[in-house]
Amino acid sequence: MINVELEGRLLTLTLNRPDKANSLTRLMLEEMDAALAHAELKGVRAVILTGAGNVFSAGADLDDARAGLAIDPVWERLSARVAGLPCLTIAALNGTLAGGAMGMVLACDVRLAVPAAKLFYPVMKLGFLPQPTDPRRMTALIGPARTKMILMGGARIDAAEALSWGLVDRLTPPENLLHEAQSLAADSMAASADHVAAIKRLVPPA
Repeated sequence: MINVELEGRLLTLTLNRPDKANSLTRLMLEEMDAALAHAELKGVRAVILTGAGNVFSAGADLDDARAGLAIDPVWERLSARVAGLPCLTIAALNGTLAGGAMGMVLACDVRLAVPAAKLFYPVMKLGFLPQPTDPRRMTALIGPARTKMILMGGARIDAAEALSWGLVDRLTPPENLLHEAQSLAADSMAASADHVAAIKRLVPPA
């Protein structure tokens, strides 16, 4: 359910469960974490996270959520892995982003989205807490009031509003999404691992 494509120094991870809106199981989260750990050892220069179909991810798989996934530390472990990578990380949102899947996206360096995407994180309605670092990363991007609109007010943000807020960085037509992400990764791909890591360290994390 996770497609792993390592092409040279570029790793692309694709959530591949479109029949279930790419909802995430514990196994999928563990597979992503392992793939990213392996990529770091291989010295990748850039990582792209994307999804198959018209939804990036609806969040946790309902069966796994009922079995405890909603409060499992695997979410935070994966987000920390993404945030700690010494390379360029790009979320290429092929569609709507919801729930716990927000964590790995907030942890990326850059967020691209298709114009039809919507973003929401219904923890208040569902009775769960967000991942511990998600409110901090979200607040760094869009400020405390807008963060509370999403986490406490249940606001669903369309792609245009997300762009104006700074929650995503660029809107891209679906047919150009991966090409745009690959173009942004090109300079890092051509540089040494040490140089990529050194520049990334100069930019304070969200």
